[in-house]
Amino acid sequence: MKIGLQVNPRKPRAIEFGQRLVDAVAGRADLVISDEAASVGRDLPHRALAEMRPDVVVAIGGDGTFLFTLGRTHVPVLPINAGTFGVLAEVTAENPVEFDAAVERLLSGFYHLEERMKLAANLGGPPLPDATNEFVVHAAQAGKMGLFEVEFDGQVVGRIRADGLIVATPTGSTAYSLSSFGPIVDPGLDALILTAIAPFRAEARAIVVEPLHSLGLRNVLPGRDAIAIADGQTEFPMAPNATLTVYRSPRRASFVRFGSTFFYRLRGKRILPWSEDLGRGGAGVADVPPPP
Repeated sequence: MKIGLQVNPRKPRAIEFGQRLVDAVAGRADLVISDEAASVGRDLPHRALAEMRPDVVVAIGGDGTFLFTLGRTHVPVLPINAGTFGVLAEVTAENPVEFDAAVERLLSGFYHLEERMKLAANLGGPPLPDATNEFVVHAAQAGKMGLFEVEFDGQVVGRIRADGLIVATPTGSTAYSLSSFGPIVDPGLDALILTAIAPFRAEARAIVVEPLHSLGLRNVLPGRDAIAIADGQTEFPMAPNATLTVYRSPRRASFVRFGSTFFYRLRGKRILPWSEDLGRGGAGVADVPPPP
């Protein structure tokens, strides 16, 4: 088995557990480490993520690290949280016992793969890199609204004044789209989620679209540029009246899972709309007094 390792070099906890993984797999699997993690496994080969060719990549950091990894490799990724929220994570680096058990299960092959939808997009030229969470079109001038025209399958369906628009996957429904009051969508589904960012009309709502459609987004205010952003990390300038076309990618994001579910991973992160304290000393259903 060949394991790739991606570590966020700005997180001491991630570096610590990256070295812990190096020590755990020594002599049991081939290991190659990303160029970004130069301080981990100094005696081992380091490569760019796109050049590793491993069977699986272990990514240690936060959600940004996981998205960075998914954008540069098509092999399965085991996300280990050493960040803040870690919504995508399967394991937390705060628990050494859990971490060590996850490494043993990975080496033994006791895991399954969870595949999720990704987004593809273009700006009239070569395709942009895929996004796992979302593509955003935003007014290029800070503090300025845009007037965005929306197309469904090449047909204009309307315009909206807002700071920008988000096209998210179900995986991205708990990220930027959620902060803009978009819905939470089970990542087992395939769908396009269109959410406005700070719309001028308070009644503007997000919509969920069947994934065979394509969505076109264009800032039509005269003389106003826009930018397209993939997964909050990579920016692409948009000239006035340029259209970003977003659609379901033929490629999938693949996660290594040990049996946890989407809703279980969200517990304790104050994302779900119902109580997160059941079984932790909070009020359960039986503790709620009956109505008068």
